[in-house]
Amino acid sequence: MTNDDQDGLPPEDEFRDPPVPDGEAPADMQQVQVPGNTARVPGSIGSGVFSTGAIVMTGQHSFVLDFVQQMGVPANLVSRVILPHAVMPRFIAALEQNISLYEKKFGPIPQMPKPPKPPRRPSVQEIYDNLKIPDEELPGHYADGVIIRHSPAEFGFDFVTHFYPHAAVSRRIFVSTPHVPQLHNAMKTNYARFQEGGGQSGPGGPPPQA
Repeated sequence: MTNDDQDGLPPEDEFRDPPVPDGEAPADMQQVQVPGNTARVPGSIGSGVFSTGAIVMTGQHSFVLDFVQQMGVPANLVSRVILPHAVMPRFIAALEQNISLYEKKFGPIPQMPKPPKPPRRPSVQEIYDNLKIPDEELPGHYADGVIIRHSPAEFGFDFVTHFYPHAAVSRRIFVSTPHVPQLHNAMKTNYARFQEGGGQSGPGGPPPQA
């Protein structure tokens, strides 16, 4: 993937991992660097996963982003990412900035065809009853920062943890460009509901936004 534009989204008290000289990084690690931010990429997640949609929910202490592949029946949950509440508004702002940069360079993002409107909105339980969730994704992958890149065809999201002694990528997700505005809108809607509730939410949170 060609990295045309990029934006780091570090937490306020970021631990900045110094660059590793050539030849000193572990064999099963890669390095990802943006201005002011360096993170290691474990070999097991370096190739990333591709997602065609996301479910966004609010928990008591964090937001849950369930990235899915809807290319078969049942749909598959390919990655569950856990973000602290404080990270979400910065993620939304960084994604909005990347969408603007993309459109300045490549033109308007193509719109996805609108699917037939269902007679009623499915419940959270119905959504997950029709979703295949691998056991290894049930606990999710924590992140307190996001690095965003885009090419003409896709956006890449490196979800990063900033734990001493090395910042590291906990999950790498690729999303096709036409799906990105939907993800952005879902995050904005869910965060607005979170704010309307006084910045607090119960364990179940409001209904997901797909």
